[in-house]
Amino acid sequence: MTVTDDRTAEQDTPQGEVGRDRRRKEDQRLITGRTRWTDNMQLQGMLHLSMVRSPYAHARITGIDAGAAESSPNVVAVITGEDVKEIQGSLPTAWPITPDQKAPPHPAIAVDRVAFAGEIVAVVVARTAAAARDAAELVDVDYEELPAALDLRQSAGDDVLAHPDLGTNRSATWTFDSAEAGTGEDVEAAIRDAEVLIEREYRQQRLIPAFMEPRSVVVDPTGEQFVMWSATQVPHILRLMLALTLGVPESKVRVIAPDVGGGFGGKLQVTPEEIITFLAARRTGRPCKWTETRSESLLSGHHGRDQWQKLTLAARKDGTVTGLKVELLADMGAYLGLVTPGVPILGAFMYNAIYKFPAYHFTCTNVFTNKTWTDAYRGAGRPEATFAIERLMDELAAELGRDPLEVREQNWITHEEFPFTSVCGLEYDSGNYEAATTRAKELFGYDELRAEQARRRESGDRVQLGIGVSTFTEMCGLAPSRVLGSLDYGAGGWESASVRMLPSGKVEVVTGASAHGQGHETAWSQIVADQLGVPFEDVEVLHGDTQVSPRGLDTYGSRSLVVGGQAVVQAAQRVVEKAKPLAAHLLEANVDDLEFSSGRFRVRGAGDDQEGIGLTDLALKVFTAHDLPDGMEPTLDADATFDPENFSFPHGTHLCAMEVDTETGQSRMRSYVSVDDVGNVVNPLIVDGQIHGGLVQGIAQALWEEAVYDDQGTLVSGSFVDYTLPTSADTISFVTDRTVSPATTNDLGAKGVGEAGAIASTPAVVNAVVDAVRPMGIHDIQMPCTPERVWRAIEDNRQGGSTPTEDSAQPHFTQDAPNQDDPGPDGPAGGTAYPQEGGRA
Repeated sequence: MTVTDDRTAEQDTPQGEVGRDRRRKEDQRLITGRTRWTDNMQLQGMLHLSMVRSPYAHARITGIDAGAAESSPNVVAVITGEDVKEIQGSLPTAWPITPDQKAPPHPAIAVDRVAFAGEIVAVVVARTAAAARDAAELVDVDYEELPAALDLRQSAGDDVLAHPDLGTNRSATWTFDSAEAGTGEDVEAAIRDAEVLIEREYRQQRLIPAFMEPRSVVVDPTGEQFVMWSATQVPHILRLMLALTLGVPESKVRVIAPDVGGGFGGKLQVTPEEIITFLAARRTGRPCKWTETRSESLLSGHHGRDQWQKLTLAARKDGTVTGLKVELLADMGAYLGLVTPGVPILGAFMYNAIYKFPAYHFTCTNVFTNKTWTDAYRGAGRPEATFAIERLMDELAAELGRDPLEVREQNWITHEEFPFTSVCGLEYDSGNYEAATTRAKELFGYDELRAEQARRRESGDRVQLGIGVSTFTEMCGLAPSRVLGSLDYGAGGWESASVRMLPSGKVEVVTGASAHGQGHETAWSQIVADQLGVPFEDVEVLHGDTQVSPRGLDTYGSRSLVVGGQAVVQAAQRVVEKAKPLAAHLLEANVDDLEFSSGRFRVRGAGDDQEGIGLTDLALKVFTAHDLPDGMEPTLDADATFDPENFSFPHGTHLCAMEVDTETGQSRMRSYVSVDDVGNVVNPLIVDGQIHGGLVQGIAQALWEEAVYDDQGTLVSGSFVDYTLPTSADTISFVTDRTVSPATTNDLGAKGVGEAGAIASTPAVVNAVVDAVRPMGIHDIQMPCTPERVWRAIEDNRQGGSTPTEDSAQPHFTQDAPNQDDPGPDGPAGGTAYPQEGGRA
């Protein structure tokens, strides 16, 4: 599916492991079936769970008759919300973004009211999975249907309340203003004095993570601890939240995340099903398992994105940007998940992107609806921000009649200006946007494609060529604990690691960052092999078990390498420091005279032929403890916990060429080039895989994927027949490359990579589609840019009907705004450009 171009500006050919293409250690067991997914777990006497879910988006539960289900063969119990209402607690939210944030209680099993279609109302526990499923169909639930809040913009006006007890659908409003923060100027003044003013409204459609392995949970209550196996990204956080929610001592809970088949943020959650499986196991005294169907996954696993974005950009006639104002409505769905309220806030610091905006204002209102709740999805707030600003920069270029790359370059931070403090107050440590863009243009054949585009336009070709640009940066490596604390997040951003020297000379690495497809076992082995001078094959990486790895904050936000990997580096460095006194003792030298390289201690200046002593030899001598220096404890093992001082800021330039058939609306990708700067690279093969996967997900948002509800609140894209995931046949061969601006915030010089492709690709594709039809008077097409939507935009313009402009600049974002109907899934969203004081119309 992909083609990777030769690397330029890569770090020098590695002498050690870091920087080397290594096939992933873990792949052998994964692709040969020699692993254990959670659903593979089989415990003696295990029971199986099936969930009874509401078909209504909003309804009162007036009665539940479980008699037929309870009398069914092999059924052990039926549990309702009424049965556990005193002990199930409320699912946690770790991020109250404002002191007055409103949040309804979120029971694992609904007690008297359901707030979205798919909410659990009862649970059948049976001896087999089939028996549980069959009996679940016999549970008779009576509902009194209630009005449902479904449209995001209407819900912001409180016409229909998702939770009547709250009295409003508005959960919280969070604001950042550069003038008030002292990081920039007054945006209202910039707008008032603008020579050119661009205002647009964009729709971020709702997406479904659609990970490869469905969620699964097994709980064994039969030992001294409750042991939970879960397909989760966050075993350490899950353990703590289980204890806090259910009142169980944390020491009595062990959580294991075995091999996990993908997450993309969709498994960054404490789920109702995990709570329920725990309660069922405790109630029955027997191991219990629940594994979701794919339909359940699409219906009730948390969704992502779902925003309306209104942006106002102020500029001078020469193209210099002077201010940016962002107003968001963000759909929370029915409940607040673990980090639901903070997802839009992560994007708040990225709308200014790589540009030198003097003034900036951001406001986000989080809104409840009667739909599945939203939470983190690959990029979590950063893709939404990048899409909006990159679309807007294209609009500015079009308004000025200039090349979009030229306008970007005029406004971006130059490489000489790093480190650079953004208008949001973040310090970008390193970068070179010029180098990445120059390389991308070269690989893409930018000038040649622009010339071809001009010829097609002049000839009136039915198939028009569009060229899309996306230049991006993101804040990842979540995150400095002090920054998270200032944003009222309920945890820190540190990560922990241990390095154990075994007597045989082998090495065990324990990491708090558990993988779900990222290749930690391989990358961590490469890092430790270089740090300790041991063979790559002699390093074993342990993770995902709170008993084995008792400290950690898990995997999300492109933090594994730049935070967890740095903790591994520091632990390995401490091993070397602990070994020095013993080496000096055995070599009869002063500690200060020793040097360590390639796994051996040598006396500095004693000649190249000295043998010295190896670290692996010292591991055995520490084990025997026969000849240790006075006061030395018999261990070389070391721990480290790293709390970053800053985020990581990868960046890149993505270019896309799309061919659009103006008669059918069919769009075909012609070429795609991405040049990313993720700092120093530990394993290029893994990085390429992360980029490729992210590209496909971002392209899918632009062209195919959308979670669609009908006017009753039923998810009508509840299977892969209707929720269109791309296959390899739907994509092309990408050309990828890298430039390298090493990070200054960690010893590896690395930056995050896991979300980069998904962040940058969506605006590149949409910009290309819009660019193809812009001469027809079209300046926006709502995602996903399906053939029907593209065709409708063209036909509406040809016939002089409704245009994107008519859906723009409506005051949906103010407290007293009148409610406007959503234009519907096929209605294009748009905006207007307001030239002032001689600006070009």
